[in-house]
Amino acid sequence: MNVKVVCQNKKAYYNYFIDEVLEAGVVLLGPEVKSLREGRASLVESYANVKRGEVFLHNMHITPYPYAHHLHLDPVRPRKLLLNKKEIKRLIGKTEQKGYTLIPTKVYFLKGLAKVEIALAKGKRKYDKRRALKEKDLKREIEEAKKRQEY
Repeated sequence: MNVKVVCQNKKAYYNYFIDEVLEAGVVLLGPEVKSLREGRASLVESYANVKRGEVFLHNMHITPYPYAHHLHLDPVRPRKLLLNKKEIKRLIGKTEQKGYTLIPTKVYFLKGLAKVEIALAKGKRKYDKRRALKEKDLKREIEEAKKRQEY
């Protein structure tokens, strides 16, 4: 497939337990698409929520396209995500459970269309983060030991 990744939320996997991942389209205006194609976007501090049967992405920063003088847009305005009704209903049920939230993990272009990968996630506590780091270090040490034994 022809996938061009614009930006990723690398902290999402550190701060959250990811349960489910969905792909959604994004409603954008022309200058925003041009800015995205140049890689001028950030998912830091962004989140999604469901309002009146529609899903919106908040705090995703898209830097204004420098050559679009005719249209002045707010860089962090809420943007509508395009999902099926069945998916939205399932998300409503899941996000109403205690501790679950929707976070964007990746923005990319697929066959010329802008897509956002959103994840149904549950926040990690400090001790969970420490445990994840320990496990990661332990895996790395095991892999290094295996490589040393091969030689």
